[in-house]
Amino acid sequence: MNLWQQLVGQDRAIEQLTLAAAQDRPSHAWLFSGQPGVGVPQAALTFATALLCQQEDPAARACGICPACQSVQAGSHPDLVHFVTEKSSISIEEARDLVVKAQDRPSLGRWRIILLEDADRMPERTSNVLLKAIEEPPPYTIWLLTTPSPAQVLITIRSRCRAVPLATPRPQQVAAYLQTQLGLSPETADLTARLAQGNLDVARQLASDPDARQRRTQVVSLPLTLRNLPAAMDAADRLISIAEAQAEADAQARNQADREALLRALGYEEGDKLSPTHRAQVRQLEEDQKRRAKRIQTDTLDRFLSDLQTLLRDVLTLQVGSGSELINLHLADQITAYAQQKSPQQTLELLETLKLTRRRIQGNVSPRLAFEALMASFLPSS
Repeated sequence: MNLWQQLVGQDRAIEQLTLAAAQDRPSHAWLFSGQPGVGVPQAALTFATALLCQQEDPAARACGICPACQSVQAGSHPDLVHFVTEKSSISIEEARDLVVKAQDRPSLGRWRIILLEDADRMPERTSNVLLKAIEEPPPYTIWLLTTPSPAQVLITIRSRCRAVPLATPRPQQVAAYLQTQLGLSPETADLTARLAQGNLDVARQLASDPDARQRRTQVVSLPLTLRNLPAAMDAADRLISIAEAQAEADAQARNQADREALLRALGYEEGDKLSPTHRAQVRQLEEDQKRRAKRIQTDTLDRFLSDLQTLLRDVLTLQVGSGSELINLHLADQITAYAQQKSPQQTLELLETLKLTRRRIQGNVSPRLAFEALMASFLPSS
């Protein structure tokens, strides 16, 4: 199957990228952007696949069946460097390593491709390290960067890249994808697509994981039951605990495997005494794992905020009588009762508080304190 077909609701971007992949000299730097879950990294990887595809017919590139396409998708193509950080920011050392790798000549295909995800995680000093390499790369090197929003990337980087904005898929498009790819019934697909709000990652998780569906319902319905400040503090504690548990579960599944892989690469068996140099490498791995767990927790809390935003959207929909269909239709009675307790102005203020909470948890503010303040703002007006 042509790999472009995996991108849901991205006809305009696909047209732009297929034309570029067919050119003898495509642009040397690209910036892919879009909301989380719409397929930004997948679009960039598919473009990389098309650039390295061995099909003679330009219209058939990203075929998914030639050796080059299969090795790109497997992460083993020698001409593709795919960098993904699991830390909160990309370091200068990591950027310098990419600059060095960008100088290597391609060994199999026409291009040397550097795919850098989460370019928004580059501090200004890190961006400046990449600036010259992106501005004047070797003639055989192509840079692909991804970000949720172009505004989050330093303007000097942004201005040197060709923009590829990805659209948020409509619920009907997501529902069709869930029916054809995952075999969901039309009713279940429609409900899941409405709850996911264009986020395909969330849609797939809700479709395949009953615990995820139950957790989302718990998160969204929690503020509707608050009656006093102790209950609000308890609700914040429950949300933080859920995020911590999810981060811990992911860590348990990956940390030991990462440690064993590192020890094998260094030539050790579990329990062997390590040299001072190798002990330092193991400690660095452990530090990276801690940062990864923190990022998972932060991303989980951010997802909770997105779910709560759909709740407030539904509340405002009822308060102003817009007639739009509720996103959380399964909680219609509870949402209707809550909407009667507040004014539209108060709901708008709640939305601003939610945005502030999102900024706080991305910074250095204690997530627990940020969520305690948010839950308190959901209390009924006295």
